[in-house]
Amino acid sequence: MISKRLGKDERPRFPKKAVVTAGMPYGNKNLHFGHVGGMFIHADIFARFLRDRIGKKNVIFVSGTDCYGSPILESYRKLKEKGYEKNIEDYVRENHLSQKKTLEKYGISLNLFGASALGETGECHNKTSQEVFNILFKNGYIKKMSSLQFYDEEKKTFLNGRQVTGKCPIAGCSSDKAYAEECSLGHQYMASELINPISALSGKKPVLKSVENWYFTLENCMDVMKELNEFLKKNTNRRKYELKAIDEFLKKPYVYVPKKYINDLSDLESKFPKHETIDEEKKSFVTFIFENLEYRDKAKEILDSLSINYTSGKTLVPFRMSGNISWGVKVPDRDELKDLTFWVWPESLWAPISFTKAYLKSIGENPEDFHSWWEDEDSMVYQFIGEDNIYFYSIAEMAMFIGLKIAKGETVDVSKVKLPHIVSNKHVLFMDKKASSSSEIKPPMADELLEHYSKDQLRMHFMSLGLSSKSVGFKPQVYMNEEEKEGADPVLKEGNLLTNVFNRLIRSCFYTLQSIGENISKDEVSKEIKELTEKTVVEYERHMYNQDLHRIAYVLDDYIRKMNKYWANNIKKEELKIQLLADCFYACKVIAILVHPIAPEGCEMIKEYLNIDDELWNWDKIFSPLSTYFKDGDNHKFKFLEPKVDFFLKKEYQY
Repeated sequence: MISKRLGKDERPRFPKKAVVTAGMPYGNKNLHFGHVGGMFIHADIFARFLRDRIGKKNVIFVSGTDCYGSPILESYRKLKEKGYEKNIEDYVRENHLSQKKTLEKYGISLNLFGASALGETGECHNKTSQEVFNILFKNGYIKKMSSLQFYDEEKKTFLNGRQVTGKCPIAGCSSDKAYAEECSLGHQYMASELINPISALSGKKPVLKSVENWYFTLENCMDVMKELNEFLKKNTNRRKYELKAIDEFLKKPYVYVPKKYINDLSDLESKFPKHETIDEEKKSFVTFIFENLEYRDKAKEILDSLSINYTSGKTLVPFRMSGNISWGVKVPDRDELKDLTFWVWPESLWAPISFTKAYLKSIGENPEDFHSWWEDEDSMVYQFIGEDNIYFYSIAEMAMFIGLKIAKGETVDVSKVKLPHIVSNKHVLFMDKKASSSSEIKPPMADELLEHYSKDQLRMHFMSLGLSSKSVGFKPQVYMNEEEKEGADPVLKEGNLLTNVFNRLIRSCFYTLQSIGENISKDEVSKEIKELTEKTVVEYERHMYNQDLHRIAYVLDDYIRKMNKYWANNIKKEELKIQLLADCFYACKVIAILVHPIAPEGCEMIKEYLNIDDELWNWDKIFSPLSTYFKDGDNHKFKFLEPKVDFFLKKEYQY
């Protein structure tokens, strides 16, 4: 099964079972607003929806702390310099537990939030890593390669990725920070390409020394990745900007040379290996296109020898699998190379499989049953990621997962290879600027936001931002100076739909019914309300299928406000009161089902006061009359609603 593009009036078909994953935060930090608002809330809303839609037992939602990698080592090193006395495992565990607690505060309903180095999930991850490497090696996708690694001559040590900073060599990159082999925007390159490298240990320019490591032959997967991307464009509902971003890497190796550095173009071309030249009159640079990385790298050596500046184009490069840092998952020893650990990115890509195994084991099932969740025809894996990680998840992971199933040289039918469905979100900015813990603009921490807003208000707001197509600013007025504030706090807008409008409607229904001293009316729901409800539910369902969660905010806003207006326009008409109650209780029941994945606690409270069990969330009955949920038929009673009881709460200062 794939998540196909829907026809105009086609209702979506959801899988029989699903795994939902959310990108893993590094184990060197607490969670900031971007971690939670840019990804975890979206993944959680979708996972909660699927539990209601296809059954709780048919959904596994996993994520975890990414415990390894150079960012963690570098943060730990700096902390040790300040007197931190615990070991690195303790350090990671503290951050893992802090992250877990924050996610719980936001109502993120993970079946398992693991840690790639700790406990049962760590053991599962170690075992899975060995298996993945051995299969890829057997299938012909792993090669030994000498590459250049930065070495600090003053400190007499090799430097890990985050101990070297410089300028990204990829043409047009706007990253504010680049590391040894990856910039802050996710571009990949070889260490030798980094511009103006500086060691974080000595503050001096490091040298490059040759080191042997294992690499996944990603550069040889160009053709199959092109086929896959074309298939996804025509047959799936994957996000257009993501597929466009993938395309940017599926090009032959390019080098861009500014014209001002070229004295004699013909002479320069004669020195290069076989290539194509593009020299456009209006462009300030000449583009050289090479058949392979080997030819490109020879050309770069020639340019370096001539002291000619250049930048590289995006392309697929060998994907590094191993490194020499001690804090990492051990790579299986082979005669050629021993005592290596995995580079963090590859092992984090299969970590969700490790976490799925660990979860199955925790509930008494066979961990190897993960195959049915990840590979069965009627199953789906949805991976929620940030746009910076498209290269890793949408390209490197896909190529590796194909390599796990099909040996190198065998024919690949991309339409029949079962792969995860990637859900990529754009950046959630802070006051219209990109903020991260490693940038100049520091983001507010996720825990801190809960001092000013309720989790439902934040969940509603982050859901509505439209990150499926564009980067959007998060602009909480509590972080603004008085002169910067204009109008109402934008963070409260969507939450007010629940705390004000829906609260008012559902309370009015209960209080009016209680005032006339009757049980719920068995009157048939009016045709007008039925048609409006059916249109709303189908629209909601389609947007959820496409993970266009911001559009759901519009659907809910329209339906809830129309029903609130319907109530206000008819409540004073005594002859319509019974019918009005039947219509509006029916609508409130449907609204509760639709809002349940977003603001679950308030909806669970509605269920409690309706005196109905969990059958309320069964989508097979979403259009059914309210009375069909009553176990005791005509004797059914609602729970009495006391005055001034709210189903969706605000912060004290907001009243």
